[in-house]
Amino acid sequence: MYAMERHEHIMDALAHAGRVSVADLSSQLDVTPETIRRDLDALEKAGHVRRVHGGAVGAGRASLAETTVLERTERHTDAKRAIAQAALALVPPTFTGAILLDAGTTTAALAEALAGWQPEPGIAPLTVYTNAVPIAALLHGNANLIVRIIGGTVRGVTSAAVGPTAIAQLADLRPDIAFLGTNGVSAEFGLSTPDELEAEVKRAMVERSRLAVVLVDASKHDDEALHRFAALDEVDVLITDAPPGAALASALDAAEVEVRVA
Repeated sequence: MYAMERHEHIMDALAHAGRVSVADLSSQLDVTPETIRRDLDALEKAGHVRRVHGGAVGAGRASLAETTVLERTERHTDAKRAIAQAALALVPPTFTGAILLDAGTTTAALAEALAGWQPEPGIAPLTVYTNAVPIAALLHGNANLIVRIIGGTVRGVTSAAVGPTAIAQLADLRPDIAFLGTNGVSAEFGLSTPDELEAEVKRAMVERSRLAVVLVDASKHDDEALHRFAALDEVDVLITDAPPGAALASALDAAEVEVRVA
C-alpha cells in the first residue's frame, strides 16, 4: 500500500472515531509501527493530525479546541440519544427529589427525553436545576417539572451560565443527581473541559451532588482538554455508548466508577 493510501485510511479512521492508535493502524494496514509513526509525523507536519501518546487525534482537538452548541448538536446524535435513554433510567416515574443538568449537547439529549417526564400518581413534580439556557427553555413547558435556572454570565459558545454567581448558587444546593457533560475523559487526567470558568462550575456540580453521573460518547474517550474538573474517583457513574479501551476501563474500575454502556 502506498503512503497516500495509508494517509487516506488514517484520515478516514480519524473522521469516524476521533482518535487512532499506532498499534491498531499497524495491524489494519499490515505495516510496521515505525511506518505508521512516520505517516503520523507527515500528517502532523501537514497540519492534519495532532500526535498524542500512542497515536493521533484530529488537528482541531487541541486542549483549547471548542466548538459551538449548534456544531456539536449535529455530531454523534444516535450515541447521544442512546446515552440519554440510559440516563433517563435513573429518573423513573417514582423518583422523588431534585436533579441538576449541566450544559452540553449530551445533557441536552437527556433534557429532550425528560421533556415528557410524568410521575406516577402521588409523586411530586421533579425539580430540575440547570445552568444551560437551552435546557431550561426545553423543559419549562412540562407542568410535572419545576425548572430552576442557575444564574451567571452566559457563554455564547456553550450557552452555559458561569462565574461567581453560578458558583455561589451551587454552593447552597445538594441535588440528588447531577448529570454532567465533559470534553474528555482519560485514565490519567480524569474529566476535563477547555474553559476555566466552565471547569469551575462543573467542579462545583460534582462536589455538591449526592450522585455524579457523567454522560460522554465514545469519541471523547482518552481525550484531555486543558482544565480538569474532576478526577475519576470523584464521580460515581459514567454512561457511554461503547466500552472504554483497556487503560481507561482499568482506571475507571480502580476508581470504583460504575460504567454503563448504552
